[in-house]
Amino acid sequence: MIQRLYIQNLLSFDEVELEFDNSLVVLSGPSGAGKSVLISAILSSFGYSASSNASLCELNISKPPKLQLQAYELDDEVVIKSIKKDKLRYFIDAQSISKKLLFEAFGDYVKYLSVRDTRGFESDDLIDMIDSFIISNDKSYKKLLKEYKKRFATYRQKASELQAIKESEATIKEKIEFIRYEIDKITSIDPKIGEDEELLEIKSQLSKIDKIKDAIQKASGIFEYEGYIQEVYRLLDKDMSYFDDALNQLRVDFDDTDMLIASLEDRDIEEILDRLSKLTDIKNRYGSIKEALEYKEQKLQELSKYTHIEQDKSMLESYLAMEYSELYILAQKLSSYRKKASLDMQKILKEYLSKLKIADLIFVFDEIALNQSGIDRVDVSLEGSSMQTLSGGEFNRVRLALMALSSPQNHKGVLILDEIDANVSGDESIAIANLIEKLSTSYQVFAISHQPHLAAKATQHILVTKQDNKSIAKVLNKTQRVEEISRIIAGENPTNEAVEFAKKLLEFPAS
Repeated sequence: MIQRLYIQNLLSFDEVELEFDNSLVVLSGPSGAGKSVLISAILSSFGYSASSNASLCELNISKPPKLQLQAYELDDEVVIKSIKKDKLRYFIDAQSISKKLLFEAFGDYVKYLSVRDTRGFESDDLIDMIDSFIISNDKSYKKLLKEYKKRFATYRQKASELQAIKESEATIKEKIEFIRYEIDKITSIDPKIGEDEELLEIKSQLSKIDKIKDAIQKASGIFEYEGYIQEVYRLLDKDMSYFDDALNQLRVDFDDTDMLIASLEDRDIEEILDRLSKLTDIKNRYGSIKEALEYKEQKLQELSKYTHIEQDKSMLESYLAMEYSELYILAQKLSSYRKKASLDMQKILKEYLSKLKIADLIFVFDEIALNQSGIDRVDVSLEGSSMQTLSGGEFNRVRLALMALSSPQNHKGVLILDEIDANVSGDESIAIANLIEKLSTSYQVFAISHQPHLAAKATQHILVTKQDNKSIAKVLNKTQRVEEISRIIAGENPTNEAVEFAKKLLEFPAS
């Protein structure tokens, strides 16, 4: 519920601070005083398209039980604030938030009905109303509905998978051929990681083989002088181990070089160049030999998936055929519950609507294709006439009756009504006031009204007036309520009869 409203600089309001009752709050006052302006500021705080020109608007609300906002840590009491400087900014518990996200979070918690609003009679809305009515009287229906929706969600997912397979069948053959071509190309070359570096080294050595052979031949002459050098060391009586080690290492290196030359002479340079060319093509196409081998493995897995696609298709078709039959049986059960409940609802609505001077409402069922709600499409008619024939006021009175019928026992949120009882007769005004009073047991209701009966039902009555072009909002005590309701009845100078009638409505002691 909304606990408190604080506003600064809102059109003709300098400052407003109000704490609200949690039941039925009625705003009344002369036309143009600013009632709708206050309501628009509240609606804007919850992300509705209504405009708010306040430099500061702050709402303290009790956190709705199911409210979840990712990345926002919220206390049990939530503060929604809007600040307007160069542009309008919104905050929730001092954390910045967009208007769109506010509406998504509070759209189900804060409901708004105005005489200009003609939404709410779509088939899905009517089905939800009927389902809520059934669940309030039969908890087993909730279990049945939950099972159906869960299974239908799985059914729809599997149907999408099958459709994707069917849509891909036309191109799947081409995909398989292309994948096999890619795999065969890499397989035929059979590259090894590091092979290209090794071949480049061999290519470099082959390019120098003649020079290496010539240098080795000339350098080998050093061994012819080995004996002479050893004789010099003996004559000088010096250690010649360093010289012997060097020559031994030289012999080893020359032997290794001879073996390398022998192995290189066995290699076909054209073959090496051709192999390097293929490896270069692989690297140019895939980035590296490692990436080419990883790509090949990926394509092998993809090919395996396509190989099993026909089997998957067959299994999905069997599952969907069987599940459709079972879902249809469940949907028929849901439909049977709804049709029976709709008759009970029509009987209750008959009493409400007769007082509102509106024809009896009838629920009209048509069977449609299986969907997330079952097989029902629901519409309403009023003794054969469609809802489109009603005026805006009549339309919303029917909607009030439906809301009163299906309203939950526990508080469900906030309901804001903008002159929902405008231009009605006395009997209709009484009926509307009674309906709204009933709704206030399930919702915190804010209602702008120019009718005495609804004002008298209020658990909190707020008067909005304008003095010297400045708007003022204040909570009325019982004596002040008599004065305001008298004004609503008879104008600015109410008669004694109007005052007595106001006292009677408020169960105030007569004078």
